[in-house]
Amino acid sequence: MDRVSILGVEVDNVSLKEAVNKVGELVAAGSPSLIVTANPEIIWLARNDNSFAQCLEAAQMVTADGIGIIIAAKILGKPLKQRVTGIDLTTAIFTETEKKPYKFYFLGGKPGIAQKASEKISARFPGVQVVGIHHGYFDDDTMILNDIREKKPDILLAALGMGRQEKWIREKAMAAGVPVSIGVGGSFDVFSGEVKRAPVWMQKTGLEWLHRLINQPSRFTRMLQLPKFLMAVIMSRLTGKQT
Repeated sequence: MDRVSILGVEVDNVSLKEAVNKVGELVAAGSPSLIVTANPEIIWLARNDNSFAQCLEAAQMVTADGIGIIIAAKILGKPLKQRVTGIDLTTAIFTETEKKPYKFYFLGGKPGIAQKASEKISARFPGVQVVGIHHGYFDDDTMILNDIREKKPDILLAALGMGRQEKWIREKAMAAGVPVSIGVGGSFDVFSGEVKRAPVWMQKTGLEWLHRLINQPSRFTRMLQLPKFLMAVIMSRLTGKQT
């Protein structure tokens, strides 16, 4: 797959369909793998957190989750095929279960949220097999890892928050032998119905960030990183340096 380097992070130039096919290939291969759906905050964090940057370097696929990544690629003169968000990718994978009976493990979110998400997803996609569920509020992960090893999921969805989920996957889940692990951020909140996703027209026009900001004003400080991110991308285009 072609990749576009954005501030030192290699982002795969894939469509949603190609990303889903890649997941299928990784599950079939069986070797532990990490998939990251990257937004500008993730790339910005990688600039200041070396261990997190190493997670991105080790990932088998990094998709463009966030309109800021799409804009950045255009600024660099290397446009990406499509925005592939974590929630769109996982939804597309659930659709595939009609043909491929993947087994899932849901990890993360507040107590009860992953369970509720599982129930709604199973009702919507009868082929989905959720073999294990655990919330994201834990200090000792020994029991969770033992459960994962016993249940042998094909795909682990980890909703532990940006940075933490990718590090946990790389340090723990991959060692537990999960073929595909994906950091999905707040996706369980949406799947469970606790949080409403932006209307489709806002998703298509790249305004999903505005919907989130309106409904979660606490995100304002995080949003301030976007102008810094884009300015750094512009400078990288002008200077030819990715740092």
